[in-house]
Amino acid sequence: MSAILEVRHVTRRFAGLIAVNDVSFVLTPGEILGLIGPNGAGKTTLVSLISGTLDPSSGAIWFQDKDITSVAAYRRARLGIGRTFQIMRPFPGLSVLDNVAVGALFGHGGQHTKLPVAREQARACLEFVGLGKAVDQRADALGGPGRKRLEFAKALAMQPKVLLCDEVMSGLNLVEIDELIDIIRKVRDQGISILVIEHVIKAIKSLSDRLLVLHHGEKIAEGTPDTVLSDPAVIQAYLGKKRA
Repeated sequence: MSAILEVRHVTRRFAGLIAVNDVSFVLTPGEILGLIGPNGAGKTTLVSLISGTLDPSSGAIWFQDKDITSVAAYRRARLGIGRTFQIMRPFPGLSVLDNVAVGALFGHGGQHTKLPVAREQARACLEFVGLGKAVDQRADALGGPGRKRLEFAKALAMQPKVLLCDEVMSGLNLVEIDELIDIIRKVRDQGISILVIEHVIKAIKSLSDRLLVLHHGEKIAEGTPDTVLSDPAVIQAYLGKKRA
């Protein structure tokens, strides 16, 4: 199956630090690819390179058979690349509904969307993630789990073809994690390809079709969850020597 997203030998340097080093992989249509690795492995940097908020020092990023390496972040959003952020920063002066409407206005096809239509799209996304009763609430009044769902709804309102999720489950309890896994699977069932960063191994194993592992900015493993999580290099670098 042809790739919807392809990362080709991408490297990102910050002065003397190499945060991502010669990483290549593909994401296929309708796939959930889990991205794991220890803190500081370069996972969020890689997502930022794909979304366009950072530029690669070398390498290329292709989306739907087009080189988007030099395309601005907002244009990538309009092409169909959406993302969530690990650090949640809702627009504090806006309602939950209008926070999500911003995504509808500035995402894929948003340049042709009027505010009333964007709000209807936002309302549907909020219902989908379980925040339908909070539409009129101020976004900054939401608790942590609510903000996680809001972040997800904002990204969905952009009508992405590829969704990049950065630790959307962190800080959630087991019930909330199961609920979010169900939501992510339903998103995939709509034909959206998903790259998800997560540290909850049980969750990422059950959710992902494949896993990609970074360590010190380099790809050290890629494959099915069972294969990757039993790889001695992954156990040594990420899961702990006691698992070896």
